[in-house]
Amino acid sequence: MEVLGRLLGLLALLSVGTGLRFSGVLDAGRTQRLNALAYYVALPALVFVSTYDRAVGELLTADLFVGVLAVVFTTAGIAWLVHRRQDRRGRQSVAIIQSYHSNLGYLGLPLVAATFDARVTAIASVVLGVASLTQVPLTIVVLSAINEADASVARELGRLARNPVLVILVVGLTVGSLGLSVPGPVTAGLDVLGALALPIALLCVGASLQIDRPNVDIGASGAVVATKIAVMPVLAWAAFSLLGVDAATFTAAIVMLGTPTAVSTYVFANELGGDEEFASLNVFLTTLVSVGTLFVLIRAVG
Repeated sequence: MEVLGRLLGLLALLSVGTGLRFSGVLDAGRTQRLNALAYYVALPALVFVSTYDRAVGELLTADLFVGVLAVVFTTAGIAWLVHRRQDRRGRQSVAIIQSYHSNLGYLGLPLVAATFDARVTAIASVVLGVASLTQVPLTIVVLSAINEADASVARELGRLARNPVLVILVVGLTVGSLGLSVPGPVTAGLDVLGALALPIALLCVGASLQIDRPNVDIGASGAVVATKIAVMPVLAWAAFSLLGVDAATFTAAIVMLGTPTAVSTYVFANELGGDEEFASLNVFLTTLVSVGTLFVLIRAVG
């Protein structure tokens, strides 16, 4: 019941964020500032306190690396097979990327941190890094190729390399690997900031959901939801079971890869010729459905 209560609280915060946007309290400017607080402060703090006292070899294993890549690329392949006959390129490209591109930072890592112990959270931080370095370039390539959009992959990779969450992940793993000490007051303060990551992120996600006047395609949206919320975590379960990883790695990987579609896919779709209304609707649907599926996953791995 504790897990169910936490996930219902997640849904409530999403609803609050959406309500604040419709009421005008969280307008575009305030949402952007709140998003910056999560992106540049709360999430990096959570990543650092999760990793600063652990060596990189303890967290980043070959099995974890291979497993994450296998799940992402296999899901992308399945999505291409499912949506290859879609006659609208903008919709086809969005359906493919939203089937594998997970909400790891704004939902996955904070949820893991609020639910599991420190070791699982530390491994989830590494899953975030490995998956982000995989799914972001893949998303840019898919959208650019299908929509014939003019995008610089090198520029986007440079932007990814400056991502504060990934930068702090490297810093935290370096500190842990070198055995450097961090003053207690510093870690205590970062702990407080990290605890704010989940509520702030959920408000941002809720305020970012756009479902105005969508041109609903029930079949395509249903396929995206099914692939992202059901097929991808099942693939993750099979892959990491075959790899025989330890319990903490298994738990972190399954929950992180079972998260809904990232809100950033809407931004990528808007920039690279995708169907943005379709993208927004799918973010909303996968987030809503994931409240139930994440409950099942957390109970199963817990």
